[in-house]
Amino acid sequence: MWLIFGLGSIIFCILNLLSKDKTKSKYFMFLSLSLAALTLCAFYTDGANRIINEDYSGLIDTFPTISKALWILTLVSIFLNGLPLFISKGRD
Repeated sequence: MWLIFGLGSIIFCILNLLSKDKTKSKYFMFLSLSLAALTLCAFYTDGANRIINEDYSGLIDTFPTISKALWILTLVSIFLNGLPLFISKGRD
């Protein structure tokens, strides 16, 4: 689930960058930031559920890869959400 939220966040960031309408742009930014927050929540929920179910082998197998992907998705989302702020300053 966290991967879907993370990819959705990046998609809405890209739509925000491509949007010419400022009203739509605000909605895209809101959706992108919301999905980024939900990505983090879903990731930690997945880890907590594995610990509750005592699936330690699952944690060992998946968490190193999942944590790297989460870092990448989060950094890309932060970068893409910040990009319109710098672009709009250059236009003014």
